[in-house]
Amino acid sequence: MKKENTWISWNENVKHSFTNSYDVTTEEEFADAIKNSDSVRFYGSKQSSSDIAAGTDTLINIKNYNQIIDIDKASKKITVQSGIELKDLLEKIESLDWCIPCLPDINTITLGGALATGTHGTNGGLISSYMTSCRLIKADGTIQVINEDDMLMDAVRVSLGVLGAFSTITLQCEESYTLHLIEEPESDALWTKNLSSYLSNHDFLRILWLPHTGMGYVIKGKKIPKDQHVEEDLGPAYLKNRRKASKFLYQLTKTAPWTIYFANKILYKRFFKSRKEHKGNLYQATVTKSRGSTLELAEWTVDFDKFPSLLKELSETINSFKNKSFIHIPMDVRFVDSDDSWLSNAYKRKTVTMGCVSRDASSADSYEAFKTVENIFLKYGGRPHWGKRFAAKDPELTKLYPKWNDFKDLRKSMDPTNKFLNKYLASIFSEKI
Repeated sequence: MKKENTWISWNENVKHSFTNSYDVTTEEEFADAIKNSDSVRFYGSKQSSSDIAAGTDTLINIKNYNQIIDIDKASKKITVQSGIELKDLLEKIESLDWCIPCLPDINTITLGGALATGTHGTNGGLISSYMTSCRLIKADGTIQVINEDDMLMDAVRVSLGVLGAFSTITLQCEESYTLHLIEEPESDALWTKNLSSYLSNHDFLRILWLPHTGMGYVIKGKKIPKDQHVEEDLGPAYLKNRRKASKFLYQLTKTAPWTIYFANKILYKRFFKSRKEHKGNLYQATVTKSRGSTLELAEWTVDFDKFPSLLKELSETINSFKNKSFIHIPMDVRFVDSDDSWLSNAYKRKTVTMGCVSRDASSADSYEAFKTVENIFLKYGGRPHWGKRFAAKDPELTKLYPKWNDFKDLRKSMDPTNKFLNKYLASIFSEKI
């Protein structure tokens, strides 16, 4: 009799039984595990809010498949195994005085997972847009090398792990640079009016939107010489307690969600009214070093030109006490360049992304904000982040991604037995397993 074990996600919202598991450290082990499995998924830090990483009979843990394979100093390229965590990759890149220009705000996820789900930062492309080549383990266990000029590259860059598993990945890096950052609150009327100007005149822009307050916390950065002096001011010491205070207040609002409206105003006045000024390279200045497992996340993108209208409708909707969608703060607003990756949420368009967070993962299913945000973004042609929470399936997704049906055909040709699908992924692609 097979022994069943339980796989549990980082926030304990997703649980699946499995019977076989592999911890791989070499490409040969990784390929053999896939070849000898009927249904298989692979995972690293388990930090996806979508049900993408498990739910199959066999699971492959890639966290120890994490070595740096090659560093090409002349071309500023680095080749690594796909299970390397971003913190280890970025620290190595930083030591070379290099950077990846569009870093996400978390560094504890694996590179393979970040690429497959379209992870990104702000003021650049998805991380996958910096991939110049990869070795892909296909369903039969064979290896296919895919280079930048390969016709498959645009399909593989963001592929949810359903075309195959990333084995090794080569990334194009750039010279590191130093940012002079100023952070301060601005009214929604002001920062939305100046959005195009801010993007044109700054090298870094990120806005923490504060629902129910009429305010955003605007983070603007400009490149400066590394040795340029900046009189740093990181604000009062109590600002570091924002997450603890948020968690406490939102626990109090669970039985009466409408009180979030007032909790947000308290959090704004306490933690988002201070002006801060500092400098650092992109990694030092912008990457969150940890994230509590009590979170549940959704994120959507929309055409840059549609964002002002969308934000206006979202604001009006959630500020009506007739609605049930009172949203925890902040909602992270970032900006991503257009690309050609078939399943990228920035495919053929300059986008604005907006994250939606529940500070209590255990009650995420009843968090109405996820539903309201998704409905409004779908109305404006918004696309979901593949690694975060959303309800849209094939009928909606085919309208959002021009290459959706091409991707489905390619997936079927590369994985005819649906080896890489779990029930969640099968529902997205309208497949039966």
